[in-house]
Amino acid sequence: MFLTRMQINPRRRGARLLLLSPQALHAAVCSGFADTTPSDEGRILWRLDNYGPHRVILYVASPDKPDFTHIIEQAGWPTTETWDTKPYDRLLDRLTLGQQWQFRLTANPVHSARREGWTDTKPLAHVTIRQQEQWLLDRTPRLGFQILPRNADNATESEVELAITDRGVRRFTRGAGRITISTATFEGMLEVTDVAALKNSLTFGIGRAKSYGCGLMTLAYPAEPGSPQ
Repeated sequence: MFLTRMQINPRRRGARLLLLSPQALHAAVCSGFADTTPSDEGRILWRLDNYGPHRVILYVASPDKPDFTHIIEQAGWPTTETWDTKPYDRLLDRLTLGQQWQFRLTANPVHSARREGWTDTKPLAHVTIRQQEQWLLDRTPRLGFQILPRNADNATESEVELAITDRGVRRFTRGAGRITISTATFEGMLEVTDVAALKNSLTFGIGRAKSYGCGLMTLAYPAEPGSPQ
């Protein structure tokens, strides 16, 4: 597995077209690979991290190394920056029980329900912050980790190191249809409880809408006390 990081230039017209449509960006990401079929190691996952109007980072996890020349030419800085791809297995092989990591995840929190007049259940979005946080908390045992309790003087026993830093609704066309996806970006602190399950979560994704920028969770070492962020 490989993890790729690439900066997008949102001032360019080509970038704006990609940023407005998860379908278009999915197609652009997949065009960077000769074979997009999931392997035994994992599947292609991607996520956009938006740090402001002029700083947008694309992350891609993939079984094979990508060639994103076309994205750089359309939506990046062709003469000054390309992309950075590193072996993901270096991190995956270091995972052990009890480790603590910072994490970031953009997901599509939904539940199955049947509305009046429907014959079958369908996925419906969780709409409140509490619902979206609970969606993740309910899944952590089988995802291979637990969210750490909040370490603060005024924290209650039930509070955990979890926050939703961004929420949104993405609407775009796919063929003749119209797609709507509700997203939530989670950040927090986790502890590894099942190494194999966590590796699966990192390489095959979490939740639905993986083709549209959801499901990729990334890990980072916690900052040391007093160190710069």
